[in-house]
Amino acid sequence: MPDLIRTHGVTRVVFAYSDVSHEYVMHRACLTMAAGADFWLLGPGQTMLKSRKPVISVCAVRTGCGKSQTSQKIVKILRERGKSVAAVRHPMPYGNLTQQKVQRFGHLDDLAQQHCTIEEMEEYEPYLEMGASIFAGLDYGAILERAEADADIILWDGGNNDFPFYVPDLEIVVVDPHRAGHELAYFPGEVNFRRAQVIVINKLDTARPEDVKTLETHIAAVNPSALIVRALSPVRVLQPESIRGKRVIVVEDGPTLTHGEMKFGAGTVAARQYGAREILDPRPWIAGSLKDTFKKYPGIGRLIPAMGYSPEQVRDLELTLNASDCDLIIIGTPIDLTRVVRLNKPSVRVKYTLEEIGEPNLETVLQPFMK
Repeated sequence: MPDLIRTHGVTRVVFAYSDVSHEYVMHRACLTMAAGADFWLLGPGQTMLKSRKPVISVCAVRTGCGKSQTSQKIVKILRERGKSVAAVRHPMPYGNLTQQKVQRFGHLDDLAQQHCTIEEMEEYEPYLEMGASIFAGLDYGAILERAEADADIILWDGGNNDFPFYVPDLEIVVVDPHRAGHELAYFPGEVNFRRAQVIVINKLDTARPEDVKTLETHIAAVNPSALIVRALSPVRVLQPESIRGKRVIVVEDGPTLTHGEMKFGAGTVAARQYGAREILDPRPWIAGSLKDTFKKYPGIGRLIPAMGYSPEQVRDLELTLNASDCDLIIIGTPIDLTRVVRLNKPSVRVKYTLEEIGEPNLETVLQPFMK
């Protein structure tokens, strides 16, 4: 970047990435300024589009907080009250960006037809399984026009913990007690944390009380007017007895383990809860591009991220799982992985939902949208 700045006389560098530490951002700022250019951060006021329909946004402070399960619960509540909802996902395409200007997913077949990566499927498939549609793509003005024509209410399902692309009438932000403190240490997660009208403290069923207390202290310090919703994130397995006593390989949501820096996910919780004998270290069997993933993110440990940004990565994931010497594969990623890879050994799928504790709950905060 410094070479490009000097060679081309660049005067302005705009930072356009998310879910990174404040230290990372400021190092890039210093690198830019040392080369003589300005360093810019674009704010919500300059980047949000205004909708003709009511907008609910669901964002988070880090990847893997439980934003998607919160979004899906909101869609379920509103649809049960007779409201039509169009969910719009933060941009994710990795393929032909010209063809992916506006995407609408209404059926599972659409995922294959639009050549979705595993990461995209992880976000879209749960909506399709509940009979809802979801929009994505590149042109968020054109996407908004399509979504407004489809629905009474727009739900912004924010990815990578960026702030919303649409002006929200209700701004909900999910925090994770397993990473207490990150809400004030990552960009732009802290922006979301400070803007939130409603903060959902998720995963209370697996969190340490002292970490929950840290979150509550930070909320009181920087956003005391936010309404706090407390929630559990219970896991469910169709055949939990199949886990007991088994030597297992656990596959978790990819971004949560990699740049999200989580040390475990729903698959790990299920393995412990239902009595797996051992979670095997997959590293003796990892193939191809997965080796690069483990090298870049050594904190992954004894888990496998569901990497699938390309056909080659999907193949490497399949080779790794089939080569492993385990009794059972626990699939903790949100999609039915067996639709994507062919496994030569038994597997179980783990699902997880959001369950609020007491009041206020999501029904409470959504009351103005029911009228």
